[in-house]
Amino acid sequence: MITRIATREVFASPWLRLREDDIEYGDGTRSTYAVMEKRDFVTVVPYEEGGLWLVEQYRYPLGHRCWELPQGAWPAGKAGTPQELGQAELVEETGLTATEWTHLGRLAASPGLSAQHFDVFLATDLTAGEPEREHSEADMLHGWFAEAEVRAMARRGEIIDCHSIAALALWDLHRS
Repeated sequence: MITRIATREVFASPWLRLREDDIEYGDGTRSTYAVMEKRDFVTVVPYEEGGLWLVEQYRYPLGHRCWELPQGAWPAGKAGTPQELGQAELVEETGLTATEWTHLGRLAASPGLSAQHFDVFLATDLTAGEPEREHSEADMLHGWFAEAEVRAMARRGEIIDCHSIAALALWDLHRS
């Protein structure tokens, strides 16, 4: 068991908060633990006709573009259910709407660093529309890829987002 003795905010922005906690382990040893606080988010698996819709965008911390499943969190001041968030993110990033939504699971995003979770939804019975991207997503692309190609992209290291890979694993478990 770990007990928090004290906490202090190290950094805060509209997107995240970083705090340091002074902690004590069960044996009495003390230490400091850094914790990142971020809003929970969703990852959507948009499936139709034997393939998936992916998005590609520039990921500044990595310094290159990445293919991944549509995903995101509510902006400051907005809230709703995880499914409502999934619906909003799918439209925002791809322009797609879905009439069928299946909750595939809830996962911890990075349990050694944060209490942030994400819900994974399968979206089917899709209808095309225009994306409603935020300013930070202006360079985003989206495209449909056959399921075999998505798997090949992951093997080749073209899909490296761990949340997308985990969502694909939950989708596989759902189908088996």
